[in-house]
Amino acid sequence: MTEAPPSPLAAIDENWQRALAVVAHPDDMEYGAAAAVARWTAQGRTVVYAMVTSGEAGIDSLDPARCAPLREAEQIASAELVGVDTVEFLRHPDGVVEYGLPLRRDIARLVRRHRPEIVLTTNFRETYGGVFPNQADHIATGRAALDAARDAGNRWVFRELTAEGLEPWNGVRQVWAAGSPLSGHGVDTTDHFEAGVASLEAHAAYLAGLGGQMSDARGFLESMGRATGTRLGTRFAAAFEVINLHPQ
Repeated sequence: MTEAPPSPLAAIDENWQRALAVVAHPDDMEYGAAAAVARWTAQGRTVVYAMVTSGEAGIDSLDPARCAPLREAEQIASAELVGVDTVEFLRHPDGVVEYGLPLRRDIARLVRRHRPEIVLTTNFRETYGGVFPNQADHIATGRAALDAARDAGNRWVFRELTAEGLEPWNGVRQVWAAGSPLSGHGVDTTDHFEAGVASLEAHAAYLAGLGGQMSDARGFLESMGRATGTRLGTRFAAAFEVINLHPQ
């Protein structure tokens, strides 16, 4: 018995101007979504990056105190390659990110300050396609980003943010989770694939410490991008789960 082919992807709605990407670690955006960001910034859209951690637990051979500034610097350089000039770090502890009110508050603060229409994150489901378990920081961060996108619009949730001068922002229309096994939408990244590869390769110290298949930036992104492109009808693509925050 042969497996059914993956379902086709619908083209994602690109009628927006500002997006905020909230992910757990430096390098999370680069494993598939950065080429889409390069497309959007080339079109004149604004994308801001926020890392919940500094990725300080990501290189086994490097003490976290030395690793954090290195990984932050690599992320800033990586973001510049896809047209992102604002990168913020919340500096929650890497590897032990906790879903809860402090994280939701920190992300709601970002949403109120940057006032995006779209919040980007990465897969926060328990697995990648039912095969590999997801990493705990990704799950906590994605769930918190989804909730914070709604929290930011409620005046009576995190009232201290209003006291800080940050008025509620109810303008987030959707949350997009890159690489989710529930992805139903895609973005053609063919023309910006090389920028995506360069942005992942900019994490040179991390990739060197990582080793294995995922350290081959071009090979990994080509394999994933081609498979997703087949579902969208393009050479390369990035897949997203789209979650509506308001009635359509």
